[in-house]
Amino acid sequence: MEISSNKPKNSERVVLDNDLIKSTISFTNNKDLTSLKETLKNVHPGDLADLLTFLDVSQRIFLLNSLTKDLYSSVLAEIDDAIFDETFQDLEKEEVIEAISDMETNDAISLIESLEPNDQRDILNQVSSEDRQILQESLDYPEDTAGRRMQKEYVALPSFWTVGQTIDYLREELDLPKDFLEIFVVNPLNEPIGTIPVSRVLRTARSRSLEGITLKDPILIPATMDQEEVAYQFEKYSLVSAGVIDNAGKLIGRITADDIVWVLQEEAEEDILRLGGLSEAESNQSILASTRKRFVWLFLNLLTAILASIVISLFDASIEKMVALAILMPIVASMGGNAGTQTLTLTIRSLATKELLSSNRKKIFNKEISVSALNGIIFAIITAISAYIWFNDLSLSVIVGLAIIVNIFSAGVFGFLIPYSLNWLKIDPAIASSVFVTTVTDVIGFLSFLGLASIFLL
Repeated sequence: MEISSNKPKNSERVVLDNDLIKSTISFTNNKDLTSLKETLKNVHPGDLADLLTFLDVSQRIFLLNSLTKDLYSSVLAEIDDAIFDETFQDLEKEEVIEAISDMETNDAISLIESLEPNDQRDILNQVSSEDRQILQESLDYPEDTAGRRMQKEYVALPSFWTVGQTIDYLREELDLPKDFLEIFVVNPLNEPIGTIPVSRVLRTARSRSLEGITLKDPILIPATMDQEEVAYQFEKYSLVSAGVIDNAGKLIGRITADDIVWVLQEEAEEDILRLGGLSEAESNQSILASTRKRFVWLFLNLLTAILASIVISLFDASIEKMVALAILMPIVASMGGNAGTQTLTLTIRSLATKELLSSNRKKIFNKEISVSALNGIIFAIITAISAYIWFNDLSLSVIVGLAIIVNIFSAGVFGFLIPYSLNWLKIDPAIASSVFVTTVTDVIGFLSFLGLASIFLL
């Protein structure tokens, strides 16, 4: 399974912009096939896939049907998962099947796994038995693992071959990946024993054996490894390509740097969306679906806000006696919330990049609380001076300053401990950390400020 590239042959590539979007919408609405083809002829498949996100289903169908076979496959390989799932039912199934059969396995798997289970079965039932076996092997691995992301197309040769044999094979064999940067050297059991960059093959005498130019002890990726861990391995060892092995240590595929770029982008988007309680398909969901998914997150925020309000209600008599307390409360809470978000973000990043380990946990924690303490003192002084100028009350100024110190310090402590603890419990810290940290800083901020005020001012 291999996708055919269809990059523009002309030197001038048409980029995706507002003019192109407007022209495409106009031509698709008017069913102007000639103008549409002329407009899109120098547009890269990746831009065409992005262009589909600006169209409705009927416009997408008309555009896709205007493409050549190779370009159709290239665009489907780049299409957004949610867009494909939304459009799939209106596409010609035979053309989709043919396109999937032409794709590299990782692109085909990415496309298939975005569909509903029934649609997945329909696809698998209609592809050739050979393709079905290849695709099913990848689908059998858990989602977001190396087994799902790998390309099943690779070049593996025995170590006793000569460079000359290898070059002749690469030139004459038709069933090879379109692009590859290294050759895997395997033993009779198909276990990888090393790799050879293609450049090294081309620069070595034909008579020399592959064993003599093989790079031993290659970095190999277990098929069950999480894709985030795979990305970490690529970053750590500066990999361009890596072999994927099964539980028996046999070579079953490869992952390349372009796959990892996609993984990094997907994981980054996922984490950002999770911090706000959103999902990846949010922009393409219906109003009711989006409302339902956001409701849960907003309801959780409401509960935590009620908790903070309960704390405030404990001091309602104090607030009634001194209106200045109500004016200064948001300052204390917001400073703690922002400080907590800073520590939280750095901690989640350190966990994701494997920079936070048990060996350096204490060092990083001490640094964060030290930074929080220092910032707390600095902003306590600034806030206290501002409060004194505002209300001409020295006691009130001191209390708001102390509350700022307590809240920013606690923000640093819990901004570290909450995501670290969630990660230890095998819960994604990007999902729930922000709600908990905000709640803690609100409660501690109000409790410290209003509590101190009740004791020393009233």
